Amino acid sequence: MRPRRLHRTVRGLLVLGAVALAAAACAGTDETSVAAKDPGRDRSGDAEAMSDTGASRDTDATTTTTTRPPTGSGQAVTLAFAGDTNFNNQLGALRSSPGTVLSAIAPTLSAADVTMLNLEAALGTGGSPQPKKFTFQVPAQAIDAVKAAGVDVVTMANNHGMDFGPVGFADSLRIERESGFPILGIGADDTEAYTPWVTEAKGQRIGFIGANDIFDDNLRSAWTAAPGHPGLASAEEAHQERLAQEVRTLRPEVDTLVVFLHYGTETQLCPNARQKELVELLTGAGADIVVGSHPHRLQGVGYHGQQFVAYSLGNFAFQANSPEGAATGVLTVTATGRRIDGYTWTPAVIRNSIPHPLTGTAADAAQATMTQRQQCAGLTPQAS
Repeated sequence: MRPRRLHRTVRGLLVLGAVALAAAACAGTDETSVAAKDPGRDRSGDAEAMSDTGASRDTDATTTTTTRPPTGSGQAVTLAFAGDTNFNNQLGALRSSPGTVLSAIAPTLSAADVTMLNLEAALGTGGSPQPKKFTFQVPAQAIDAVKAAGVDVVTMANNHGMDFGPVGFADSLRIERESGFPILGIGADDTEAYTPWVTEAKGQRIGFIGANDIFDDNLRSAWTAAPGHPGLASAEEAHQERLAQEVRTLRPEVDTLVVFLHYGTETQLCPNARQKELVELLTGAGADIVVGSHPHRLQGVGYHGQQFVAYSLGNFAFQANSPEGAATGVLTVTATGRRIDGYTWTPAVIRNSIPHPLTGTAADAAQATMTQRQQCAGLTPQAS
C-alpha cells in the first residue's frame, strides 16, 4: 500500500521543513508532503487530437542551509508520469462516479511514491469557449478522479488550460483552492504560476514545476501569466530564462527536481529542435527529470547524460481514433536524489478515452516501439 502522505499548504516550504519531519516521525509515518504551491491563496486545440479523435519562497538562510548529499536521504523513490488527460466521452461517468473512471490504470499510477499527469482542459463549469478551434472543460470531479487513481499533482500549463476564458480560469483557481489539490503552471500572477510543488517521500525532497510552450497567437498575451495578470507559466523563448531561473532557485531546496513541459509538434513521433533546446536549457539549470506532452504521440524516453527525459507521453485519458493516438502508458522513474537509478514503461491502449494496460504480445510490441522512439529522440537506455 502506498504510504500515507501529509499535505501542508504553506508558501515558504522549508521554513517548517524540520518541524514537518519531526512531526512525521512522531506520528509514525514515513512520508511528509510540504507544498510550496499554496492552493489556499485566493486567486482569481488541438486539431490532430480531435481528428485523432520565482516562486514565493522564503529566502531565510535557515530554509536552505542543510547540506544534502547528491543522493539525499539515500532511499530510492519512484515517480510516475502520464500524459494528456481531459476525460473525453467520460464526462457523465466523471460526474456520477469519479472514483472508478481510471480504475483500469489506477494500480500502476498508485504504485509509485509520487504521480503526476497533464490535465489538458479548463477545470470547472464557468466561462465561455475562447476563439480557438477546440476547447475542453472538465468538471471539478476530475480532481476526485485523478486522486482516486493515485495521482498526487497535475499541471494545467498547456494550450487548453484557459479554454473558457478569465471566468473559467477563475473557476479553475477556485477549485484548486477549495480542493487543496496541487495544480501547477497556473496562477493569479506570474509568481504563483511558476511556483513549484515540493513533496517529501522516504526522506527525499522532490520538487515539481510546470510550464507551457504552446500558445495560440491570438491568445498569447491573455493567457501568459504576468505581474498582476492571471495566466499560465510560459516556457516560450521570451520567458524561458525566467523558467530556467526558477529551476536554479529550486535546485538547492530539493533532492530531485522535475519539470513537466507542454511543447513540441502535434503528431510527430520524434522531438523537434525546440523540445531539445528546452531540455538542454532546463537540465543545464539543474532539472533531473524533464517530462513532456502536447504531440499526442509517444516520443522517446530515456537518459540524457545523467538526467532523464520523456519528450512526450502522448494521450492518456483522452479521445484517440488512430492506433498511434491510442498508444499510451505510464512512465515510472526511480530516483535516489539526483541519481536516476532506472525506469519502467507500462504500455497501455486508450479505449473510449480511458487507458487500459496491455499484456502479452501486445505489450511486447509496445515496448519495442518505445525502444525505437528512444533512438529517434537521441536518448539512451542507461546513464552516460
